[in-house]
Parts: sequence; structure tokens; C-alpha cells
Amino acid sequence: MTLFVASLSLPWTINFHVPEKEDERGRKDAASQRPPILRVQTAGNESTGGLIQSLASRIGSRQPSPPPTPPVQHADEIFFAKSAPPVAGAPPPGPSAPGDAIPPKLKRMLTQPTSRAASPPPRGILESKKAVPVPADQLQAVSGAPRQLPAPKRKATLTDQSQLFASAQWTVEPAEKGNGGLRNAVNAALEAGGVDEVTWVGTVGMPTDVLSEGVKVAIEDKLRDEHDSLAVFCKDSDFDGHYNHFCKQILWPVFHYQIPDNPKSKAYEDHSWIYYVALNQAFADTIIKNYKKGDTIWVHDYHLLLVPKMVRDKIPEASIGFFLHVAFPSSEVYRCLAVRKQLLEGVLGANLVGFQTEEYARHFLQTCNRLLYVEATPSGIHLEERFVNIVSSAIGIDPIGLSKQREDPMVDEFSKVILERYSGQKILVARDKFDHVRGVRQKLLSYELFLRSHPEWVGKVTLIQVALSTSELVELQTTVLDLVSRINATFATFGHSPVVFLHQDISFSQYLALLTVADALVITSLREGMNLTSHEFIFCQDEKHSPLILSEFTGSSSLFAGSDISVNPWDYRQCADAMYQALEMSPEEKRARWEKLNADVMHQTGVHWVTSFMANQQKAWLEQQRRGNTSIPRLSINVVGDAYARADKRIFIIDYEGTLVQSAGSARMILGSPQRVIDTLNELLLDSRNIVYVMSSRKPEDIEKPFRLVSGVGLIAENGCFIRPHNTGTWIEMIDASSLGWQNSVKEILEYYRERTPGTTIEKRHCSYIWHTGSAEDQNLASRQAAECVNHINDSMEGTQHVHAVPLEKAVVVEPSDYNKATAAAKVLEIACAEEHGILETWAPDFLFVAGDDREDEVLFRWANEYGAEKEVAHVTTVCVGTRNTEATATLTQGVTGGNPGLWENVTLAAWNAAGCSDCDLDGVLGVFRFSGWRRVTSLSTSPQHAAPNAATQANQPARRLLLRRNAPVRDFIRTQLNLEL
Repeated sequence: MTLFVASLSLPWTINFHVPEKEDERGRKDAASQRPPILRVQTAGNESTGGLIQSLASRIGSRQPSPPPTPPVQHADEIFFAKSAPPVAGAPPPGPSAPGDAIPPKLKRMLTQPTSRAASPPPRGILESKKAVPVPADQLQAVSGAPRQLPAPKRKATLTDQSQLFASAQWTVEPAEKGNGGLRNAVNAALEAGGVDEVTWVGTVGMPTDVLSEGVKVAIEDKLRDEHDSLAVFCKDSDFDGHYNHFCKQILWPVFHYQIPDNPKSKAYEDHSWIYYVALNQAFADTIIKNYKKGDTIWVHDYHLLLVPKMVRDKIPEASIGFFLHVAFPSSEVYRCLAVRKQLLEGVLGANLVGFQTEEYARHFLQTCNRLLYVEATPSGIHLEERFVNIVSSAIGIDPIGLSKQREDPMVDEFSKVILERYSGQKILVARDKFDHVRGVRQKLLSYELFLRSHPEWVGKVTLIQVALSTSELVELQTTVLDLVSRINATFATFGHSPVVFLHQDISFSQYLALLTVADALVITSLREGMNLTSHEFIFCQDEKHSPLILSEFTGSSSLFAGSDISVNPWDYRQCADAMYQALEMSPEEKRARWEKLNADVMHQTGVHWVTSFMANQQKAWLEQQRRGNTSIPRLSINVVGDAYARADKRIFIIDYEGTLVQSAGSARMILGSPQRVIDTLNELLLDSRNIVYVMSSRKPEDIEKPFRLVSGVGLIAENGCFIRPHNTGTWIEMIDASSLGWQNSVKEILEYYRERTPGTTIEKRHCSYIWHTGSAEDQNLASRQAAECVNHINDSMEGTQHVHAVPLEKAVVVEPSDYNKATAAAKVLEIACAEEHGILETWAPDFLFVAGDDREDEVLFRWANEYGAEKEVAHVTTVCVGTRNTEATATLTQGVTGGNPGLWENVTLAAWNAAGCSDCDLDGVLGVFRFSGWRRVTSLSTSPQHAAPNAATQANQPARRLLLRRNAPVRDFIRTQLNLEL
């Protein structure tokens, strides 16, 4: 079976070999050779100021970019050159292409098409279908960003590109973009045998509009046949609107608590949503086209939130998992999205949804409960037709692969050079993307405060900050470079700069060397899903055991559980103190902290993440298949009847409202006569081997009324808070009255929402409250208020008061979380065991029959199934009345309230069959039970089969008498109309 791993970009991309382009690039590379000195930001020269001036001089250019990185050739000419006097007349570094920030050993020059997508896109829905020229003065970016000039006409250029790439040779090469952590984890799991067969699904990482259909087909075939990858081809405009606008301008900021207040980004929301849907649909279509029964689908990250539902709609039985690699915000932040419900419903198309931490999973559960008004439990979300499991499972690194890369001789060479150049210095290391959420600015301010607070460390410590450019955030770049210049100007000494700022990436060997020699790693992200740099740092510190300073707002912080030095990046004083603590820490404490950190890293590896998620997904899929309404069989009368006949001790636990009778509103008792239910209960209780309990959410005094004529029936009230045993008339209060102090607080909360929702009412019971919203004047308002109320109560009281709010159809129930129908059922068995003078640990009934109809009964079904397996009960039947998703082992479409034979008719039928009665008697008797009135069955008197009792009827006369003797209408009807004496 195949595992489809769907991510925005494939691990592979295409490199076109165009002679003209390659010759031109070769000439440029040859002309750009310079002495191999890596430029850094230092004091004592004009490099910082020159760089800022150079950056400012390019404000009007279309694509500002970081300074170029000269090529690195030899190990002895590399890495962190010390300050040198400026060369008179040397020109400042000029502008370069965005890709020039990658060193040659890290970067491969690829020849690929340019995008046909216009940038920026049209500003609204009405303009999205046609290109409308926008004046240049209206394209001014926010916060002083460079003005973007209108894209020039490209018709001739694009035509040339189409002809050029149609005949060019091409090769498949590893992609540098994309989710590297996911790629490493899946490949490591493949090598370790954690997964058998993987097929990647994603885009090829380049524009494709200029490619002919023939080229696309050839690329698609090669990727599928030789690289186990399915290419998703989409329009350049779809990808640009999806990624550059909806994902990066809307989803990414919101998921990282950076709510966009830029009016332009909101103007793009409706426009870019169209493209987001289109690209997700392209992914779904590709998966659906290649899916075979038994395959598993694993969708990744916020780029593809809609794919699970799109696939589920076409393949309902598919096993679909989804994992979000970034943080998931609180409901207060997430609800700012205009398409919030569509995104949630898209994710809930999966069987299993995974998050990096429990915090993110909890936020998702609360958001679904609040916005979709669904019941959310710690293990998942109850939808009407399915149950969606929720797990938290942190991604990790690949220690085996990282060990092999550390064996590269260049790592040792780089480490020696760093230690030589910074001899006698303590090195604080940081490597971050240069954006608003990585906290680079906060880190530099904290470092400046540290130097001011601890002047004894001036000249003895260096902060090396590697900043990877990801976007054109000119205002942030200018602010950070200004901070670097100020720190270096204030605290620099002769031959020493307190900050080395690399506005570029470095090779992986240099990166590993930097992690190896660091005296501390400083990560001050304002919000981050999982910071794998910290994991790699811990792995590389197997000798020095240097401490880790880590923002509490990263997912890794919750994983390490205090073994790191956790900081709030907004608290500059705390961050400065953490730097001092790390530098002054004793070797013993360093080692103790590192050992705990290393144990966490080595346990939560990439292989563990993949295999555990796949195991959870398989388990969730199997469980959901078993619970699906199409997989659960109808109640088998023959099987139940046979088990009933063989049993010596039988226990029935039946729900009342919705199962035996129709449900009613809060202020009214149940409408209609329950006479047929009472009669059936009386007949069952004539057999001393039967114990029958009826359970309800109503108060004890209310549930007693309809059963006052039924002797020997047990009652369970308020969903398990009260029990009246079958052999006594005294109620047992399961919950201690002293633990109900929460009721006043709950009442205040419910009153708050009731006042704001006209037409609703609050019903107080002994141990619970019910807020009824069915009669609200505005049902949409009632749904929103009910969701808010559930979140309010659960957030403030579930953990401390052991009380939870459960959303039901047109009602909210607030009840103790420690007592439910399952705890009451366990008490019922304890009472029955005591009556039999048995030992509870070994005693069990022969026959257990449980029936219910709503979500509150699911905990009882689960308990009964587990009890039957644990105690090896001969026969356990759990029945759900209705067609919803359930944990019951059997279903009935209707209870006794339906026109077809329902629950109690089937139970009576099973008992009658067990007594050995004939069809002649059965037809007449069930007619009475089914229609609850003897006048309804007068037509039976004319049936030829009732003309005279046959031999079987005479033989089973005692059983028939036992069943009908106490029912006066039935007895009179049988005697007068059928000429039979009981």
C-alpha cells in the first residue's frame, strides 16, 4: 500500500539546460570572482553604515536584496574574517539577485522559467478575472517598503521562453526549497523501515505556464517513474495568489499571532481565496486520480488546509491524515479570518489531525467548538457522521543523517578556524529567518541590555547572528541593522566587535561547525511551531554541553520541559539575565541540562514522529470504520434471542428520552402515553433472571412518575448522578453535595448568555444545569452564544471544578465531569453483584444489553464494550438508535416511537422466541405491543391462523400466560376475540 505525502513542494525540481543561459551565467560567475572573504557587520569600519546606505539607496528599486556572498574556495580562507581597515575608494557592495545570498557550495544555479503571474494581483474579486493596470503610486508597500513598479509587457519574452524551454534538455535535481524537516523525517523513516512505500505529491517548485503540454507530461512521467513523485501543475497566477498572497499575507501572520492590520492585505483576501481553493483542488484531484483502495494520504501544513475534505468528498472511505507544522492560534485570533469555517471544515475531512504541541491541539479543539458548535473532547471532535481524532506529536531531527554530515572533514576545519579567530571569546550563536516572528530585533535589544548590565563581559563575548532573508521587509532590516551598528559603536574594542551580523545563509558544514563551537544558542522567536535548530544544536553539543536559551513561544520549549533556559522574548531583562546565566553556568549544571535535552531529542526523532503518526492514523481509521454507520450492523434478533435464552443473569440498561419515548422540551414532561413501554417492562421483570434499569437526564422526581406502576425497575437520573436500585425504593446520590459549589458560578455564566439571547431558558437540576436554546428568537445568534458559553465554562472550570459543558442539539448541558452514565452502570453491576453475594472482581452477568440514542450514551457504549472484553461476558449488546457515528456494536433506525418494529418490539420478539412460542401467538401479541391498543389488532381475529390453537400453542401455554397475564387489555382481547384462556 502507498503512503501519499502531500506537501506544497516536491523534494525535486527541474533544471533546464539552455546553452545560451548557461554560457551567460558562466561569464557572470567568472567576472564576479573576488577574494574569498566573508563580509560581516563589525565596528571600526564603515561596513555597517555602508550596507545601510546601500540598502537605503535601493529603496526605489524593484527588488531590494541582501549584499552578495563571495564564493568560498578553501578552508583556510573562510569564515568570519576579522575587521580590516576600509580600502580607500572601494565601491560599496552593489545590488544582487535574491539568490546570491546563498554561498556557492550551498546553492546550485538552476535555469528555470519565470512566472507569468502579475504582481501584485488585482485588488478585488471583480478584478480577479482580468488584469487592470494600476498606477505606480498606488503600489506603494506598507511601512515604507519599496514601491513596486508595474510589470512590463512580457508578451514577446514569454513567447521566447516557450520556444526556448520547449526544446531544452532538462534534468531532475533535489530541491532546496520546501519543508526540509518533513523531507528528512520521511526519508529517514523509509531507510529505517518505518514506512514501506512513499509517493510525494507537490508542485515542482518553479513556474510552469511557459512549458508546453508535452514537456509537462514528460516531467510528470519521469518524476512518477523514477522519483516516486506526483507533480501538481497549476497556473502561475494560482500559485502566486495562493502562496505569495493568501498564505504569506493572511494565513502565516494569523497563525503566528501577527494579525494583518494592513488594509491592502485584507483587500487581497477575497481575491487570493479563489487561488487558494484552486491550488488545493489541484492537489486533491491529483491524489484522487492516483488513489487505490488501501492507500494512506498524509497532507501537510497550512498551504493545503482544504485538501482533506476535498478528498473525503470523493473517497469517503479513505484514510486521511493532516499535520500542521506551524502554530495554531487561539480562537480569539483565528476567528479574525473571513474564511474561518471553510478552513476548519477542510481540515476536519481527515481521520487524524496532528499538531506539534498539546497547546496547539487544544486551541484547535476550542476553535472548532466555538465556531462550528461541535462537541470537542481531549481525544477529538464529534461530527454527526464521523469522529475526528486529534493528537499532538512533535517533529524531530534525523540523528543518523546528521551524524554522517558531521563526519564531513570541512566541519572540523571550520570549527578550528572559528575557535582560532575568536580565541578567548565566548560565542553566542543565533540563526533565524529575517522576518517579524523570529524575534531578531528583540534578541539584539536584550543583548544590548546584557552588555550594559554586565560591563565585565564587554570584549569577552561575541554574538554571531545569521539572518536568512525571506522577504522584502525593508523597515525591519533597517531597524535591525541600526541596532547592530549602535551596539558595535558603543561596545566595540580594538580588534573586537560584540555583534557579527551575517545577512545571508551559510553552508551546512559551516552551520554545523557554528553549532559545535557555540557557548550558547539564543532563540527568541515570538511564535514558532517547532524549532529544529535547537534540536540540532543539542545533538552537536555532545562534548561542550553548552546551554540552550529558548523562547517559551516555540513548540520545542514545551517538549524540553524546563531543561532549557526558557525566556519570554518580550521581556528584555529576562533574556539578558538568561545570557548571563548561560555564560556563568557551571560545567556540572551544563551537563545535567544537556543530558535531559539530549534524551528528549533522541526520543522525539523524525523516524519516531513518522511511525507514531502513521500508527495513530491507522488506529483512528480502523476505529472510525468500525464506528461508521455503514459498518455497524443492524441489531440481529436471532443472535440476541439465542443469547437471551442461554443466559441465567441478564441486565438491561436503556436510555429513556429518544430511545423508549420521544424527547420533550425543558418545561414539559414527555408527551404521549408510555403505556406500551410500561407494559413491556412489567413483562420482562416477571422473569427473576432479568434486571432492568432506565436512565435519563431528568431529575429523580421526574423520572419516577412514568414508572411508578412498574415494580422492580431500576432508575438512573441526571445522567448518572442519582441511582434508584432495582431492589429498593431509595435513591443513592453518587455525588457529594459538598462538591456542588460550582453551581452558583455556572448559573452566573449561563444568566449572562441567556440575557443576551432572547427566548432561551435555563433549567436547574440537582447536579446540573441545562440552557435550552431551541426557542431562541435568532437561532444563528443562539448557536454563536452557545459555543461561547461552552468555551467559557470549559476554560474556566473544567480543570479546577471538574465540571464540563456539553453542546447538544439546541441545548447546553453543564454537569460534573467525574460522574456519567458509565460510572452509574458500574455501580449497577456492583449492586447486582452484592445481591448475588458474589465477588465484584470475578462476578459478571451472562447477558448485558445497553441502548441509547445520543452523544451522552457514547461513554456508556464504550464502557460496556470494554467491560465485556475485560470480564469475558458471554454476550454484550450495545445498540444505538439512529444512523449517526457511534461506538455501539449494533444500530436501529428507530426506537419504539417509529412506525416500524423498534427497540422494545425487538426485545420482546427475542424473549418470545426464547420461550419457544409459535408465529401464531407472536403475531397477535406483537401486534398489541407495537400499536399500544387492542382496538388496533381486531383484524387479527379474522385471520385463518388464529382459528384454533395448534399443538405448539398448547405446549407453550405457560410461557404465553407469563408474558400476557398482567396486561389487562391484552388479556381481555385474547379471551374475547381469540377464544383463548390464559
